Amino acid sequence: MHRSSTDFRKLCADHGIAVTHQRQVLFEVMQGMEGHPSPEEVYARVKKKVPAISLATVYKNIHLFVESGIFRKMSVHHGSVRVEMNNEEHHHMVCSKCKAITDVGEKELGLVPKRRKLADGFLVERYAVDVIGLCARCQQGQT
Repeated sequence: MHRSSTDFRKLCADHGIAVTHQRQVLFEVMQGMEGHPSPEEVYARVKKKVPAISLATVYKNIHLFVESGIFRKMSVHHGSVRVEMNNEEHHHMVCSKCKAITDVGEKELGLVPKRRKLADGFLVERYAVDVIGLCARCQQGQT
């Protein structure tokens, strides 16, 4: 979902974040990326638009977006931190060889409806299932 600069300003106000040019460019770049970009991938694209930006600034602002709830962070056990760009309910297929991450719907996995409370009153915020295996390319030896 792409947002205008006015939408971005409102989003920041709603989440208690100050609007800066760098944050707006970072947000717009991330909105244009598919999949689950790493901070390094985001940095490479943002640097083309804001040459003076540092990797540390990109990391700091991605962390700020995640902490404020604008974006979600994927599980960090697949290597580097990845940012979740898909806001729809879904899970992930992770290639154990090339580390490619692909979204997969709950229906495809045959998951049962989610419970909001678990044992000992644990309140569920969201479910995250990782299906680990070999992607089609790695199975064919193309990586």
